[in-house]
Amino acid sequence: MNDSGLGKSNPGEYGESGLSQSPPILPEMVPPNAPGYSGDVVEGALQEFSAIPAPVVVQKRKRVPWNVFAHVQFALLALCIALFIITFIVQAFRIPSGSMENTLLVGDYLLVDKTRFGPAGAWHSILPYRAIHRGDIIVFRYPVDPTQHFVKRVIGLPGDHVRLVHRRVYINGRQLEERYPVFKEHFSDEFRDNFPRGNWINENISVEWATRLRTLVEDGELIVPRGQYFVLGDNRDQSLDSRYWGFVPRENIIGRPMLIYFSIVETPDDDNPMESDSADDKLFTLRARISHAFGDLRWQRILRLAP
Repeated sequence: MNDSGLGKSNPGEYGESGLSQSPPILPEMVPPNAPGYSGDVVEGALQEFSAIPAPVVVQKRKRVPWNVFAHVQFALLALCIALFIITFIVQAFRIPSGSMENTLLVGDYLLVDKTRFGPAGAWHSILPYRAIHRGDIIVFRYPVDPTQHFVKRVIGLPGDHVRLVHRRVYINGRQLEERYPVFKEHFSDEFRDNFPRGNWINENISVEWATRLRTLVEDGELIVPRGQYFVLGDNRDQSLDSRYWGFVPRENIIGRPMLIYFSIVETPDDDNPMESDSADDKLFTLRARISHAFGDLRWQRILRLAP
Protein backbone atom coordinates (compact mmCIF):
# COMPACT_ATOMS: atom_id res chain seq x y z
CA MET A 1 0.00 0.00 0.00
CA ASN A 2 1.33 3.38 -0.98
CA ASP A 3 0.12 5.85 1.66
CA SER A 4 1.85 8.78 0.00
CA GLY A 5 -0.39 8.62 -3.05
CA LEU A 6 2.60 9.19 -5.33
CA GLY A 7 2.12 7.84 -8.84
CA LYS A 8 -1.68 7.97 -8.41
CA SER A 9 -3.38 10.48 -10.63
CA ASN A 10 -6.07 12.80 -9.31
CA PRO A 11 -9.18 12.25 -11.49
CA GLY A 12 -10.67 15.51 -10.41
CA GLU A 13 -7.59 17.48 -11.44
CA TYR A 14 -7.02 16.18 -14.96
CA GLY A 15 -9.62 13.57 -15.88
CA GLU A 16 -12.58 15.93 -15.87
CA SER A 17 -10.82 18.47 -18.04
CA GLY A 18 -10.35 16.05 -20.94
CA LEU A 19 -6.56 15.82 -20.49
CA SER A 20 -4.60 12.52 -20.04
CA GLN A 21 -4.43 11.01 -16.58
CA SER A 22 -0.73 11.89 -16.21
CA PRO A 23 0.63 15.43 -16.60
CA PRO A 24 2.28 16.17 -19.97
CA ILE A 25 6.04 15.82 -20.36
CA LEU A 26 7.84 18.95 -21.49
CA PRO A 27 11.38 19.00 -22.99
CA GLU A 28 12.78 21.13 -20.21
CA MET A 29 11.43 18.67 -17.68
CA VAL A 30 13.56 15.74 -19.05
CA PRO A 31 17.33 16.14 -18.96
CA PRO A 32 19.10 14.80 -22.11
CA ASN A 33 21.17 12.30 -20.10
CA ALA A 34 18.17 10.81 -18.36
CA PRO A 35 17.69 7.04 -18.73
CA GLY A 36 15.41 6.22 -21.65
CA TYR A 37 15.57 9.72 -23.04
CA SER A 38 14.30 9.92 -26.58
CA GLY A 39 14.00 13.14 -28.51
CA ASP A 40 11.19 11.75 -30.65
CA VAL A 41 9.13 10.86 -27.61
CA VAL A 42 9.54 14.29 -26.11
CA GLU A 43 8.74 16.00 -29.37
CA GLY A 44 5.59 13.92 -29.70
CA ALA A 45 4.52 14.88 -26.22
CA LEU A 46 5.19 18.50 -27.02
CA GLN A 47 3.05 18.33 -30.18
CA GLU A 48 0.27 16.65 -28.19
CA PHE A 49 0.36 19.44 -25.62
CA SER A 50 0.41 22.20 -28.25
CA ALA A 51 -2.67 20.67 -29.87
CA ILE A 52 -4.74 21.36 -26.77
CA PRO A 53 -6.85 24.48 -27.53
CA ALA A 54 -6.20 27.49 -25.39
CA PRO A 55 -9.03 28.48 -23.07
CA VAL A 56 -11.39 31.06 -24.60
CA VAL A 57 -11.75 34.21 -22.53
CA VAL A 58 -15.36 35.43 -22.67
CA GLN A 59 -15.79 39.10 -21.83
CA LYS A 60 -19.04 39.77 -20.01
CA ARG A 61 -21.33 42.30 -21.68
CA LYS A 62 -22.21 45.22 -19.51
CA ARG A 63 -25.86 45.05 -18.60
CA VAL A 64 -28.10 48.07 -18.30
CA PRO A 65 -29.19 48.39 -14.68
CA TRP A 66 -32.70 47.06 -14.14
CA ASN A 67 -33.84 50.30 -12.54
CA VAL A 68 -33.31 52.12 -15.89
CA PHE A 69 -35.73 49.74 -17.61
CA ALA A 70 -38.17 50.16 -14.74
CA HIS A 71 -38.11 53.96 -15.06
CA VAL A 72 -38.61 53.83 -18.85
CA GLN A 73 -41.47 51.36 -18.45
CA PHE A 74 -43.11 53.54 -15.81
CA ALA A 75 -42.75 56.66 -18.00
CA LEU A 76 -44.34 54.92 -21.00
CA LEU A 77 -47.17 53.61 -18.85
CA ALA A 78 -47.80 57.08 -17.40
CA LEU A 79 -47.81 58.56 -20.92
CA CYS A 80 -50.34 55.99 -22.14
CA ILE A 81 -52.59 56.63 -19.14
CA ALA A 82 -52.35 60.41 -19.66
CA LEU A 83 -53.23 60.09 -23.36
CA PHE A 84 -56.17 57.83 -22.54
CA ILE A 85 -57.47 60.25 -19.90
CA ILE A 86 -57.12 63.30 -22.18
CA THR A 87 -58.72 61.50 -25.12
CA PHE A 88 -61.64 59.81 -23.40
CA ILE A 89 -62.15 61.13 -19.86
CA VAL A 90 -61.14 64.76 -19.18
CA GLN A 91 -59.72 67.73 -21.05
CA ALA A 92 -58.33 71.03 -19.80
CA PHE A 93 -59.66 74.43 -20.93
CA ARG A 94 -59.12 78.05 -20.02
CA ILE A 95 -61.92 80.65 -19.96
CA PRO A 96 -60.73 83.67 -22.03
CA SER A 97 -63.90 85.81 -22.06
CA GLY A 98 -66.67 87.01 -19.78
CA SER A 99 -69.61 85.50 -21.67
CA MET A 100 -70.37 83.08 -18.80
CA GLU A 101 -69.98 85.53 -15.91
CA ASN A 102 -70.63 85.22 -13.07
CA THR A 103 -70.72 81.44 -13.28
CA LEU A 104 -67.33 81.10 -14.98
CA LEU A 105 -64.79 83.92 -14.89
CA VAL A 106 -61.99 85.00 -17.18
CA GLY A 107 -58.90 83.15 -15.97
CA ASP A 108 -60.71 80.04 -14.72
CA TYR A 109 -58.93 76.83 -15.73
CA LEU A 110 -61.32 73.91 -16.12
CA LEU A 111 -61.22 70.17 -16.31
CA VAL A 112 -64.06 69.05 -18.56
CA ASP A 113 -65.76 65.69 -18.01
CA LYS A 114 -65.99 64.02 -21.42
CA THR A 115 -67.85 60.93 -20.19
CA ARG A 116 -71.06 62.56 -18.94
CA PHE A 117 -72.77 63.20 -22.28
CA GLY A 118 -71.65 60.08 -24.13
CA PRO A 119 -73.50 58.71 -27.14
CA ALA A 120 -76.23 56.11 -26.82
CA GLY A 121 -75.38 52.47 -27.50
CA ALA A 122 -73.69 49.52 -25.80
CA TRP A 123 -71.41 51.76 -23.72
CA HIS A 124 -74.40 53.63 -22.28
CA SER A 125 -75.10 50.83 -19.77
CA ILE A 126 -71.45 50.68 -18.63
CA LEU A 127 -70.24 54.28 -18.43
CA PRO A 128 -72.06 57.03 -16.48
CA TYR A 129 -73.66 58.67 -19.52
CA ARG A 130 -76.83 60.71 -19.25
CA ALA A 131 -78.98 62.82 -21.53
CA ILE A 132 -78.35 66.56 -21.91
CA HIS A 133 -80.75 68.56 -19.78
CA ARG A 134 -81.93 72.14 -19.99
CA GLY A 135 -79.66 74.26 -17.80
CA ASP A 136 -76.53 72.12 -18.33
CA ILE A 137 -73.29 73.98 -19.04
CA ILE A 138 -71.53 72.38 -22.00
CA VAL A 139 -68.21 72.69 -23.80
CA PHE A 140 -68.51 72.16 -27.55
CA ARG A 141 -66.82 72.68 -30.87
CA TYR A 142 -67.96 75.96 -32.38
CA PRO A 143 -70.20 75.04 -35.35
CA VAL A 144 -68.87 77.89 -37.49
CA ASP A 145 -65.23 76.92 -36.82
CA PRO A 146 -64.86 73.47 -35.18
CA THR A 147 -61.22 74.20 -34.26
CA GLN A 148 -62.51 76.57 -31.57
CA HIS A 149 -64.22 75.52 -28.35
CA PHE A 150 -67.10 77.39 -26.72
CA VAL A 151 -68.72 77.03 -23.31
CA LYS A 152 -72.43 77.95 -22.91
CA ARG A 153 -75.59 76.91 -21.11
CA VAL A 154 -78.23 74.74 -22.77
CA ILE A 155 -81.58 76.56 -22.99
CA GLY A 156 -83.50 74.86 -25.79
CA LEU A 157 -83.70 71.08 -26.34
CA PRO A 158 -84.64 69.38 -29.62
CA GLY A 159 -88.27 70.14 -30.43
CA ASP A 160 -88.54 73.14 -28.08
CA HIS A 161 -90.12 76.43 -29.13
CA VAL A 162 -87.86 79.25 -27.90
CA ARG A 163 -88.28 83.00 -27.73
CA LEU A 164 -86.95 85.95 -25.70
CA VAL A 165 -89.21 88.82 -24.66
CA HIS A 166 -87.59 91.76 -22.86
CA ARG A 167 -84.65 89.52 -21.89
CA ARG A 168 -86.90 86.84 -20.42
CA VAL A 169 -86.72 83.35 -21.92
CA TYR A 170 -89.88 81.47 -22.84
CA ILE A 171 -89.85 77.74 -23.63
CA ASN A 172 -92.96 76.25 -25.22
CA GLY A 173 -94.96 79.28 -24.15
CA ARG A 174 -93.88 79.27 -20.49
CA GLN A 175 -91.34 81.57 -18.89
CA LEU A 176 -88.14 79.80 -17.88
CA GLU A 177 -87.15 80.29 -14.25
CA GLU A 178 -83.48 81.29 -14.26
CA ARG A 179 -81.15 82.28 -11.40
CA TYR A 180 -77.90 82.58 -13.35
CA PRO A 181 -78.31 85.34 -16.03
CA VAL A 182 -76.33 88.59 -15.70
CA PHE A 183 -77.32 91.78 -17.54
CA LYS A 184 -74.67 94.50 -17.79
CA GLU A 185 -75.94 96.69 -20.62
CA HIS A 186 -78.44 99.46 -19.91
CA PHE A 187 -79.62 99.86 -23.49
CA SER A 188 -82.10 97.60 -25.23
CA ASP A 189 -81.24 95.66 -28.37
CA GLU A 190 -84.27 94.42 -30.32
CA PHE A 191 -82.44 91.50 -31.86
CA ARG A 192 -80.67 90.44 -28.65
CA ASP A 193 -83.46 91.02 -26.10
CA ASN A 194 -86.56 90.12 -28.16
CA PHE A 195 -85.24 87.19 -30.12
CA PRO A 196 -86.24 86.07 -32.72
CA ARG A 197 -88.71 88.90 -33.25
CA GLY A 198 -87.59 92.43 -33.93
CA ASN A 199 -84.78 93.66 -36.11
CA TRP A 200 -83.29 90.87 -38.23
CA ILE A 201 -80.21 92.94 -39.02
CA ASN A 202 -77.31 92.63 -36.59
CA GLU A 203 -73.60 93.19 -37.13
CA ASN A 204 -72.68 90.02 -35.22
CA ILE A 205 -75.06 87.60 -36.96
CA SER A 206 -73.70 85.44 -39.76
CA VAL A 207 -75.34 85.60 -43.19
CA GLU A 208 -75.95 81.84 -43.22
CA TRP A 209 -77.73 81.92 -39.87
CA ALA A 210 -79.82 84.96 -40.79
CA THR A 211 -81.05 83.10 -43.88
CA ARG A 212 -81.81 79.88 -42.03
CA LEU A 213 -83.37 81.64 -39.06
CA ARG A 214 -86.35 82.84 -41.07
CA THR A 215 -87.21 79.26 -42.05
CA LEU A 216 -87.29 78.03 -38.44
CA VAL A 217 -89.56 80.69 -36.92
CA GLU A 218 -93.28 80.05 -36.45
CA ASP A 219 -95.59 82.49 -34.62
CA GLY A 220 -92.60 84.38 -33.29
CA GLU A 221 -90.96 81.26 -31.81
CA LEU A 222 -87.77 79.51 -32.90
CA ILE A 223 -88.21 75.74 -33.29
CA VAL A 224 -85.14 73.73 -32.28
CA PRO A 225 -84.52 70.92 -34.83
CA ARG A 226 -83.89 67.30 -33.92
CA GLY A 227 -80.34 66.64 -32.75
CA GLN A 228 -79.67 70.38 -32.16
CA TYR A 229 -79.44 72.54 -29.03
CA PHE A 230 -80.06 76.23 -28.43
CA VAL A 231 -77.46 77.73 -26.06
CA LEU A 232 -76.97 81.09 -24.35
CA GLY A 233 -74.21 82.64 -22.27
CA ASP A 234 -75.03 83.58 -18.68
CA ASN A 235 -73.76 87.09 -19.40
CA ARG A 236 -76.64 87.65 -21.79
CA ASP A 237 -75.66 91.13 -22.99
CA GLN A 238 -72.08 90.12 -23.89
CA SER A 239 -72.32 86.61 -25.24
CA LEU A 240 -71.82 85.35 -28.76
CA ASP A 241 -74.27 82.44 -28.70
CA SER A 242 -77.10 80.71 -30.59
CA ARG A 243 -78.84 84.00 -31.23
CA TYR A 244 -75.97 84.99 -33.55
CA TRP A 245 -74.70 81.78 -35.17
CA GLY A 246 -77.31 79.07 -34.64
CA PHE A 247 -77.66 75.68 -32.96
CA VAL A 248 -75.10 73.27 -31.51
CA PRO A 249 -75.22 69.82 -33.16
CA ARG A 250 -75.19 66.90 -30.74
CA GLU A 251 -71.95 65.55 -32.20
CA ASN A 252 -70.15 68.83 -31.43
CA ILE A 253 -70.69 68.55 -27.68
CA ILE A 254 -67.55 67.46 -25.82
CA GLY A 255 -68.64 67.44 -22.19
CA ARG A 256 -69.39 69.55 -19.15
CA PRO A 257 -67.10 71.48 -16.76
CA MET A 258 -66.22 69.26 -13.81
CA LEU A 259 -63.57 71.12 -11.80
CA ILE A 260 -62.05 74.61 -11.63
CA TYR A 261 -58.52 73.44 -10.88
CA PHE A 262 -56.94 76.91 -11.05
CA SER A 263 -58.15 80.51 -11.23
CA ILE A 264 -56.28 83.76 -11.63
CA VAL A 265 -57.29 87.34 -12.38
CA GLU A 266 -56.82 87.93 -16.09
CA THR A 267 -58.10 90.37 -18.68
CA PRO A 268 -60.15 89.13 -21.65
CA ASP A 269 -58.17 88.14 -24.73
CA ASP A 270 -60.03 90.76 -26.75
CA ASP A 271 -61.50 94.13 -25.88
CA ASN A 272 -64.76 93.07 -27.51
CA PRO A 273 -66.18 90.05 -25.63
CA MET A 274 -68.51 89.35 -28.54
CA GLU A 275 -65.48 88.39 -30.61
CA SER A 276 -63.62 86.44 -27.94
CA ASP A 277 -66.01 83.76 -26.75
CA SER A 278 -63.99 80.59 -27.19
CA ALA A 279 -62.68 78.37 -24.40
CA ASP A 280 -58.97 77.87 -24.99
CA ASP A 281 -57.76 74.27 -25.03
CA LYS A 282 -54.79 74.93 -22.71
CA LEU A 283 -53.40 73.46 -19.55
CA PHE A 284 -52.12 75.77 -16.84
CA THR A 285 -48.83 77.11 -18.20
CA LEU A 286 -45.59 78.19 -16.60
CA ARG A 287 -46.11 81.65 -18.04
CA ALA A 288 -49.28 82.08 -16.02
CA ARG A 289 -47.49 80.93 -12.89
CA ILE A 290 -44.62 83.40 -13.09
CA SER A 291 -46.25 86.43 -14.70
CA HIS A 292 -48.82 87.02 -11.96
CA ALA A 293 -48.36 87.80 -8.31
CA PHE A 294 -49.92 85.62 -5.65
CA GLY A 295 -52.34 88.43 -4.99
CA ASP A 296 -53.97 87.77 -8.38
CA LEU A 297 -54.88 84.19 -7.51
CA ARG A 298 -58.53 83.49 -6.73
CA TRP A 299 -57.86 81.15 -3.86
CA GLN A 300 -61.54 80.55 -3.16
CA ARG A 301 -62.08 79.18 -6.70
CA ILE A 302 -59.04 76.87 -6.90
CA LEU A 303 -59.93 73.16 -6.78
CA ARG A 304 -63.60 73.99 -6.73
CA LEU A 305 -66.28 71.85 -8.33
CA ALA A 306 -67.70 73.56 -11.39
CA PRO A 307 -71.36 74.63 -11.17
